[in-house]
Amino acid sequence: MTETNATGTATVTGGPVLEVTGLSVDFGVDNTWVPAAKNLNYQIRPGEVLAIVGESGSGKSASSMAILDLLPKNSRVRGSIKLDGRELTGLTQPQMRRVRGRQVAVIFQEPMTALNPVYTVGFQIVETLRIHFGMSPHEAKERALELLAMVELPDPQKAFNSYPHQLSGGQRQRAMIAQSISCDPKLLIADEPTTALDVTVQAEILELLRSLRDRLDSAILLITHDMGVVADLADNIVVMRKGDIVEAGTVKEVFANPKHPYTIALLDAVPHLGQREDEEIDTTAALAAGTENPDAAFAERIRANERAAQAEHEKAEMDKRPVVVDFEKVAIEYPKHGRVPAFRAATDIDLKIHEGEVVGLVGESGSGKTTLGRAAIGLLPIHSGKLVVAGQDISNAGRDEIRKLHRNVGIVFQDPSSSLNPRLQIADSIGEPLRLAKGLKGAELSKEVDRLLDSVELPRAYRSRFPHELSGGQKQRVGIARALSLKPQVLIADEPTSALDVSVQARVLELMQQLQREMNFACLFITHDLAVIDVLADRIAVMHHGRLVEVGTRDEILRYPKEAYTQRLLAAVPLPDPDQQRARRALRLELLAAGADETGAVPAVTPEPQQPEPPVAQGL
Repeated sequence: MTETNATGTATVTGGPVLEVTGLSVDFGVDNTWVPAAKNLNYQIRPGEVLAIVGESGSGKSASSMAILDLLPKNSRVRGSIKLDGRELTGLTQPQMRRVRGRQVAVIFQEPMTALNPVYTVGFQIVETLRIHFGMSPHEAKERALELLAMVELPDPQKAFNSYPHQLSGGQRQRAMIAQSISCDPKLLIADEPTTALDVTVQAEILELLRSLRDRLDSAILLITHDMGVVADLADNIVVMRKGDIVEAGTVKEVFANPKHPYTIALLDAVPHLGQREDEEIDTTAALAAGTENPDAAFAERIRANERAAQAEHEKAEMDKRPVVVDFEKVAIEYPKHGRVPAFRAATDIDLKIHEGEVVGLVGESGSGKTTLGRAAIGLLPIHSGKLVVAGQDISNAGRDEIRKLHRNVGIVFQDPSSSLNPRLQIADSIGEPLRLAKGLKGAELSKEVDRLLDSVELPRAYRSRFPHELSGGQKQRVGIARALSLKPQVLIADEPTSALDVSVQARVLELMQQLQREMNFACLFITHDLAVIDVLADRIAVMHHGRLVEVGTRDEILRYPKEAYTQRLLAAVPLPDPDQQRARRALRLELLAAGADETGAVPAVTPEPQQPEPPVAQGL
């Protein structure tokens, strides 16, 4: 039960909903028990959110799935798991089935695989209600529509009659949450519920979980590696590493004063807006609040103008370099297919990328980002306009011209597991473009593969491994090596770090920065993570509904956005700091309440803390 004390802070009272004591999980591999979680101890009370954070392989998901006995047969669970004082370990399968859904529910990371694709969303919720409560079909349908309205789907009746593939990612996640809460569970396990979502959809899902927590008074076990999500939603935090709990406490305590070196490293690895210039931004915000020190204000104004002058100089120097990618009034259209009419995915695109420049392309899912990236390497035809890549006009290019273009462009995909051939060894995957395009073979090919492995900081011994023998970060490094094997003039990076842990993501970003400096290729970096763009990009292009709504330097877009849609994107980015995130969340709600429409338009209010005018406009 949640109460509010005299200071207005929410406090949680009552006994724990979940109490885990001495929990250990092992997996049998080659007749040996390999530990996944070791002697875990924690508890969650009603209305409380406990976040378990850690990298892949830390044991956070394995230990949480042990609660519902959802682990494979080669697992062993020891210790105590109590739900409302009732011991769950040792229950029979029929007894556990009565616990699942009715008392404990799970929100999985990928709703498309968690929902049955051959049944409508409504059927699946109705089935859950009828199994657990014995409702009539009519009663179950009425309750399902109530649940779909509760999770704020815009048209509950339409969602009820839709199949999972007919809904967007955010709508599918809401539908799965509706099914999860259909039995009013005491405990909700949310396993990476926002990882694959855009920042705006993520903010909506987090707001929904917070609202449900307050309305249902459920305990929530949040499994994530996103520290911004933890700062936004959680009350307490447990940090896991290699199966052990290395640190635990309230979110405010752990973020403000992390004690374990791993927690410190994890927080340091999180990219966040403004990390290039934290000191300057904080000073500017302080000055905006009230200038008590004229000398400090004058000095900061000088530094601000120096930064602006440096940015203008860098922009002028970049403009002198050759243009490697040039979109001129480009429109891209998916042709009519059967009864499906033609669909224009991008229109009136004007964008230039210079040699050695990194342009970040941001926007929500469906905005047309990936469409532009695929068009730039000739995988999608141009409907109208002109597109020149690496000196080659591909507006009406044939197959031979596209094949020639592929020697000068490379692409890194979002999911390294699906982009590598599982039957090819790493050396063959990296060497394939060299063999096909340049005819290299034998010792010459082997030498070049070794050089590429060195460039992405992978041991040469990995050349004989298969993709399934590598971690996610290592597979992404292989993907980068393969994309850069022909020394391309242009690299398209399509969400290359979104599926990686924060520390692995940080290392991959550092590697890409290093390789970009060494090879001087132009890069179109496609992402919905604005903090990643803040680290990498020279310029940023914001895309919405197939159009570029704003293009500018990194500082122009992230510090002084002009378009309402850009402001909305920035306001939705979670910050890895509980206090700052609370202010950011309040600002986002204020923007939405002030009149956001269906297109995402909001009043022209900058989502960052109040800033002075841009340095260029200030003068001394």
